[in-house]
Amino acid sequence: MSGIVIETARLRLRSWRPEDLDPFAEMCADPIVMATLGPLMSREETAALIERIDAIEQANGYTAWALERRSDGRFIGWCGLIPGKFWPIEGNTEIGWRLAADCWGQGYATEAAHAATDWFFANLPDPSLWAITHTGNHRSRAVMERLGMTYRPELDFDHPRLAANDPLLRHVTYSLDRNAWRNL
Repeated sequence: MSGIVIETARLRLRSWRPEDLDPFAEMCADPIVMATLGPLMSREETAALIERIDAIEQANGYTAWALERRSDGRFIGWCGLIPGKFWPIEGNTEIGWRLAADCWGQGYATEAAHAATDWFFANLPDPSLWAITHTGNHRSRAVMERLGMTYRPELDFDHPRLAANDPLLRHVTYSLDRNAWRNL
């Protein structure tokens, strides 16, 4: 692991640790957390996801970092960057987050996403940062807008990994270009 640690006033974004599995598996099995993200995940599926996240960090030097609260060290989710894998974000860097439901509405996602965005523009040459979510994920869309991201309706799409009848099929795309970030 690269050992990157990004700190904000209340949060720490860091590499994943073995002890993150249990609280993350609990989050990924929570119907409230997963309502706009996809199917519930087993502990084994969550462990495999963490392995993929670790591999992204090893390959790229960044990832969807584990997110902990500085005041008590509690693991509360993830926030960070991953390579976009499919149209319309293929070849671009995507920002994302997932938090425990009892941590919603406290500004943690926005605070962590601002830190990840600042890290992205300070450390990577990409001209833009991208985000996607289900059309009905109003909380994530609000975070994207608070980051200064622009909704790109011409890039709305059906998620290629979801069945045609999946209620989460339709997705929206947001982007933030480097010049807009500098002017925030």
